[in-house]
Order: sequence, then structure tokens, then C-alpha cells
Amino acid sequence: MAEIQQVDQSDENSDENKDRSRREARDERRAARLAKQIGAFTKRHGGAEGQLAYLGQAGTRIVLVGEDGHWGDLVAPSHALAKNAAEKAGLTLHESFDGEFAAKVRTGPYEWSRMAGIQVGGRANS
Repeated sequence: MAEIQQVDQSDENSDENKDRSRREARDERRAARLAKQIGAFTKRHGGAEGQLAYLGQAGTRIVLVGEDGHWGDLVAPSHALAKNAAEKAGLTLHESFDGEFAAKVRTGPYEWSRMAGIQVGGRANS
């Protein structure tokens, strides 16, 4: 009977290892996809820098600011995955979104109208 229990425990360990390997492979694919998107943004905007912002259970936002002032963001399911993607893409990361880094952002009419709409209560009810 003891031999059967040993086999069962090794099967459980084997299943856990397989599950872990699958998760790691999935996370590597996700990081590679995010890194590809970061690279595309960087190419379109003459370079880019970024900052990682925790979103709680939703994951981590990768805020991107291009050299031309355009900005965008991506969301990764975890901070580790976001950091891995940024490293794969060669993205320079800032600790916070302030100072010279924030000053690089150029907003257009869309952003100003959205900000103004939020300030005055959004859309009027019809």
C-alpha cells in the first residue's frame, strides 16, 4: 500500500510541475506579445519611455510616452509580466509619472474635451 501512495504523490507533483510549466509558458507568450506591442509603439513614435502603475487585481498598466509626445497604455495581468515585457522591449522605465517624464506628454483636443467633460459633469442628460 505504501508503494501506491508514493506513486500517487509523485503523480501529483508531476501534475503540479506540468501546470507550473504551462503557466510559465503562457506568461512568456503574453510578455512577448506585450513586448511586440511596446516595440511597435516605440517605432511609430521615435522611441518611448514608460512607467508601471499597479491597478490592483486588474493587473499593471504599462504607460508609454513616445519621443513625439504621443502616449498610450497597455495592461498586463501582473506586475511581473509587465516588467518582463518592458525588459524584453528594452523600454526605459520611470519610478513615477511626474517631472520631466510627465512633461513629455502632449494632449490634443480629444483629451481636453474629455477632461472638460469630466470637470463639468460629463454628458448632459437628454
